[in-house]
Parts: sequence; C-alpha cells; structure tokens
Amino acid sequence: MRPNFTPGPFQAALALIVALWSAPGLAQTRALPVEVAPVTVTALADSIEAVGSLRSGETVILRPEIAGRVSRILFEEGRPVAAGTPLVELDASTYAAQVAVARADLALAEAEAERARTLFAQRAGTARARDEAVARLATTKAALQLAEAQFAKTRILAPFGGILGLRAVSIGDVVQPGQTLVNLESIDPLKLDFAVPETMLARLAVGQAVDVAVDALPGERFAGTVYAIDPAIDEAGRAIRLRALVPNADGRLRPGLFARVRLDTARAGESVTVPEQALIARHGKTYVYKVIDGAAVETEVSLGRRLTGSVEVVAGLSPGDTVVVAGQQRLRDGVKIEVVAPDGTPAQRTGG
Repeated sequence: MRPNFTPGPFQAALALIVALWSAPGLAQTRALPVEVAPVTVTALADSIEAVGSLRSGETVILRPEIAGRVSRILFEEGRPVAAGTPLVELDASTYAAQVAVARADLALAEAEAERARTLFAQRAGTARARDEAVARLATTKAALQLAEAQFAKTRILAPFGGILGLRAVSIGDVVQPGQTLVNLESIDPLKLDFAVPETMLARLAVGQAVDVAVDALPGERFAGTVYAIDPAIDEAGRAIRLRALVPNADGRLRPGLFARVRLDTARAGESVTVPEQALIARHGKTYVYKVIDGAAVETEVSLGRRLTGSVEVVAGLSPGDTVVVAGQQRLRDGVKIEVVAPDGTPAQRTGG
C-alpha cells in the first residue's frame, strides 16, 4: 500500500519558486549572465593525416661480383663519398696474369691472321685456313675483354654519391660473389613512403605538398612534395601508397625514421570557426546559442574539421555572428542575456 505524502512548507515554497521562474513572462524579464565570443574567419587547408617512413633517395649494399681476397679498404665508415670513388680493392694478381696471357694470345692470333690473309692473297693458302685464323683472332679478342672485365671488378667503386654505412669485412678476408661489404645511402633528398585510405583517391595528385614531423626531432617540421602515387591499391589495407621527396641538405633526417605526415590536398579558402566550448550536443545534433538583439537564439550548426581549441562550422553561422561560450547550460531559446567578462563583471556585448 502506497503511503500518503503531504508536502511541508519548505517543499511548497520551493515548488512555487520553480513555477514562477518557469513562467514565460519572468524568464523574459531577467537577463542571464553569459560569456560570448565572435565567430572568426580562418584560412584553412584541406589536408589528410597519415603516418609513414623515411627512406634513402638511393640505397645499395655493395657486393663483389668475383671471388678474391680483400687487399685494401679505401673508405672510412659513416663518411660521404662521391660517385666513382674506389672503396675496396681485391687481390688482382691472378686476374692481372690472366690479362697478360690474353694479350699474348691476341698478339699471336693477329700475326697468324695476317699471315693467312697474305698467303690467301698470293694463292698460296686456302680460304679455310684464312677463315680459321680470323676466327681465332676474334676469340682471343673476346678472351682479352673478359680478362680485362674480371680485372676491373677487383676494384669496387661507389655507384652514386652518398654516405657509407658500417663495413662487414676486413683486410685479408676472402670474399665470395654477392657477399656484403658495406651499404651506401643517398640521403638528400630522402624518400617518404606513406599510405592513405582508398576513399581519398579523388583528392590525390602528384605535386601536392606534405608537412612532416618525426619523433626524433620534436617540434620541428619538414616540407616535401609528392612525386609518385602507386597505381595499385593495397587490397589488404584498402590503402593507396604515395611517395614524396623531402629535402635533407643538412643531413638531420635519417632513413628509417617514423614520420607523421600531413598531406595538403587543396586550399579550402576562408572558413567560419567557433570555440569548441560554444557547442551543445543534443539528440545527435549540434547547436550553439547565437546572440541576436540581446537574446540567446538556439541555432543548429553543421561541423567540419576539428582544430586546436576550435571547430569549423560549415552551416548555421556567418562571419560577424556572436555565440555564447560560457553559461549556456541555463539558457533556453529566446532568453535575454547579459554579457559578462570571465570574472563575472559586466562587459560590452560584441555581437547581435
């Protein structure tokens, strides 16, 4: 059985106060103190956030093409070198001997070919003898070229300018074809590899600017430019891979660094922005209180990009409007307001 409840004097007085405050006439006669801020117009860039990795502009692991013993190491680890600089020499004695033998064979073959031609011209030799001598000459020329090519491979040169890494061999090591000697990295400019969702495809183009930050150098930003877009979309991640060039003349950036990338896809022009604290979320929609003729008018807005401390409004507000940024919890549509400073003292109203 539900007990009877009789309100006491205090409850009755409280109910009367609430009823009077809720009356339309009283609500319109009392101005509520609020803080306001003007709608601002900001030039924003349409951008995409992504992560990626820095890579060498060119990179190679130097390996010998022939077997041999390391006789000289002509570089210092971690130092820059120019293209064509000799880096490693292998013992060339065997290959030099092969070149000498091939040259001797060539000299003999040339003499025999010349003798065969003379005899054939004097009708003292056969065409077959002449042709065999000419063929032997061609064979010995090819053998000499092969010996010289093998001899040249005993000197390993830098294929491009860059910075050398850490060597993996010492003087006296006997190396085999394909064995690692040292890596060479070209780091100016660096390549930046990153990926964006496939839904961004229509917004991508070669030549777009990228802004790069790396955790190794906090607070610093580096500029780059997209120069290639992979034509194939990654089916596993539903992403599009892009590659940009990032100038690195001072060498502060290094290959392999993790990069946070902002890709500027287009200029959005001037955009209306308001402080985040002006927003009111209700029933899946977003509202602000716009100041019009000293009253707070509830206005639905559509939002764009989130910024630091503010947000873009794409519909609902115009430049020159003023919105409530503090005190809106007590407001209703059409309520009179009094603009105050953060310390509660009256302030001159700046809008509406």
